[in-house]
Amino acid sequence: MKIGIVGSGFVGATAAYSMVMQGIGREIVLVDKNPDRASAEADDIYHAVPFAHPLMVRAGEFEDLCDCRVVIVTAGVNQQPSESRIDLLQRNADVFREIIPKIVSIVPSAVLIIATNPVDIMTHIATEIAVQCGIKPQRVLGSGTTLDTARFRSLLGRHYGVDSRHIHAYVVGEHGDSEVLAWSLVTIGGLPYEDFGRLNGVKLGEVEKTQIDHSVRRAAYHIIQGKNATYYGIGAALSRIADVVLHDQRSIMTICSTLTNVEGFEKITIAMPHLFGGEGVIAPIPLQLDDTEAELLSKSANVIFDAINSMK
Repeated sequence: MKIGIVGSGFVGATAAYSMVMQGIGREIVLVDKNPDRASAEADDIYHAVPFAHPLMVRAGEFEDLCDCRVVIVTAGVNQQPSESRIDLLQRNADVFREIIPKIVSIVPSAVLIIATNPVDIMTHIATEIAVQCGIKPQRVLGSGTTLDTARFRSLLGRHYGVDSRHIHAYVVGEHGDSEVLAWSLVTIGGLPYEDFGRLNGVKLGEVEKTQIDHSVRRAAYHIIQGKNATYYGIGAALSRIADVVLHDQRSIMTICSTLTNVEGFEKITIAMPHLFGGEGVIAPIPLQLDDTEAELLSKSANVIFDAINSMK
């Protein structure tokens, strides 16, 4: 099973490394506008294969994406410390107008996974370009708020002293400042988090909730301020998404896709829990949010909608 990664910067390379460590796929091809960077990253990652799983990792050109089941797109300009994801929009849109047609012309059967920020809007742009090239919109999806959801669950797991894999909690909406933490739906071991806390003597009050919300919402800014980029978390998220597609696992994750009639908008690309698998998006999973969360989600959708319209 062959995976292509377009963009060999920190995120693309870390995603490839994560797949090698977990044995996802059989061959990984790195493509980058800087071929020396792609070659160096491919060699460095391939040298880890004897300590992990027997995958082939190599650099290539766009033509080498042929026969890929999945193509992950991380190409784009870097986010600066003082720059919001929305500020990245115009510069990265220009990049996508060049590379998406190349990808779909070479490998029209692949599922495209978009990670370039601002990911909601870039997924929307990639979907529109792919559809113009004859690709079904369900075959284009973005990483959405998978990383934000992982941050939410990891912080709840730390607070309650529970393996985060046993916590169900979702972050929905924009992957950015307006995202919504769905506190009303948080469960631990099947119990509402308040009930679990009472049974185990762990309190989670408004102060702690505010701290967790801030840590999830501002995580990227904090990390970028300290080391100029985020890549471990999103690299792991991308490898997981690719694994779901490669093996048609039909998992539910908070990816983003272009949806109709969501939060009053006729057409918008937004992160919600989705069922997806080998052919891409199968169906979005509607959440029964409380009134406050629903209102916040509508506002978040409006942020995305305004940004998309700004491109027109």
